[in-house]
Amino acid sequence: MGWRYAALEERFKRLSDLRDAIAILHWDTAVCMPKGASAARGEQLATLERIAHDVLTADETGELLAGAEAENDLDPWQRANLREMGRRFRRARALEPRLVEALARAVNGCEMVWREARQRSDFALLRPRLEEVVRLVQEVARVTGAALGLEPYDALLDEHQPDLTDALVAPLLDGLAAALPPILDAAVANRRPARLPAGPFPVERQKALARRLMTRLGFDFGAGRLDESAHPFCGGTPSDIRVTSRWREDDVASALMAVLHETGHALYEAGLPRRWFGQPVGEARGIVVHESQSLFLEMQICRSAAFVRFLAGELNDTFGPDPAFAPDNLLALWHRVDRGFIRVDADEVSYPLHVILRWRLEKALLAGDLAVADLPSAWNEGMQDLLGIVPPDDARGCLQDIHWPAGAFGYFPCYTLGALLAAQLHAAIRADLPDLDATIARGEIDPVLKWLRSRVHERGSQPRLAELIVEATGGPLVVEPMLDHLRERYVT
Repeated sequence: MGWRYAALEERFKRLSDLRDAIAILHWDTAVCMPKGASAARGEQLATLERIAHDVLTADETGELLAGAEAENDLDPWQRANLREMGRRFRRARALEPRLVEALARAVNGCEMVWREARQRSDFALLRPRLEEVVRLVQEVARVTGAALGLEPYDALLDEHQPDLTDALVAPLLDGLAAALPPILDAAVANRRPARLPAGPFPVERQKALARRLMTRLGFDFGAGRLDESAHPFCGGTPSDIRVTSRWREDDVASALMAVLHETGHALYEAGLPRRWFGQPVGEARGIVVHESQSLFLEMQICRSAAFVRFLAGELNDTFGPDPAFAPDNLLALWHRVDRGFIRVDADEVSYPLHVILRWRLEKALLAGDLAVADLPSAWNEGMQDLLGIVPPDDARGCLQDIHWPAGAFGYFPCYTLGALLAAQLHAAIRADLPDLDATIARGEIDPVLKWLRSRVHERGSQPRLAELIVEATGGPLVVEPMLDHLRERYVT
């Protein structure tokens, strides 16, 4: 390889080390940092972020990229790595420090006000702060889009999932918007009565069960941890994976399902190509693919009838016999479908409708077709149209998510496209592994994990999004596998 490309690998390895340190500091902040350290931690993170930004955007980085493009001895992985390096450089260089700092200040203030506004269900309190965030995000989208040759909204989508455009998103979400309401009606009508497990469920036993399940599913505790935080997440680095959950003694299901979901993220990180650790091409292929891995494990595998039969025995062994742990009862509990106001509490039938609402509204906000002042009424109209319900207040309506106050526009579609990809991967795996249910019923997913390793995890960011999907599943991303899955699980 040429010296310019070699110098770039060294430079991006230093950037990766900085990002890894930032990730561990974020984990520490969420899990065990004393409250009194928050100001100092903020300064530490800001300093590391600035150093990383300076290394990435330096003129020398651009000169090396330009020179490496002319080097003809790069193999396909090196060429893909160079592509990803260039993408990051162009995106980072597109924004003036003035705009980055203005958005950071606006987001910080908006997040603080959002917490109070949600608690008081007072959208008027948030409105001026959110207007400023939207104005700045519009500017970011325009400037970044111009630098990358993308439409403004596509530039925001591309930040979270490279190569994702609204031309791909729109037909998928519009197709779901048309097909899901009758499935939701039928699933609600098909609900079966179920009894709740009695409890209490000692937290230490819950943690022990979670660790056993994670190990059985392939998580390596020699290179990872399970801890507690206010909101479950998977963080850390591919060689030091930090999973968290939150525990309640009166509810064993919520923490357990959160752990299984985050374990899907963790297995993806652990399966990334080790040869390329520290390089952009060795990282996950965006949020859509990451969400597909967590949703695949939680929804497709761990909420399946086969896995629930296995899990019923584990629950009885851990907490003592309870008729509510019978597999049929657990399925009735965990397959319950309802129309609810809160996205994070939604089942897998209604969840995409929550995302479609936000996708429509954020596009209208950014295009200037919807004023921030009109967001509550537009939200309520959209809820009525998609889910047939209207929130009683803004706390359960347009104030429920932190994404927009945090400046995260273009993120919501990734959740549902991840669910679509999870269903499509599941259909492909079933075609290759006809005895899948018998394997899962024994609490074994080794064949599944090996399949995912070779088709998704070990591919890193070497293929583009569309290429990865076609190579893994045999075709482009479509809605039919997800709709088939939902009809089979909740309607038939």
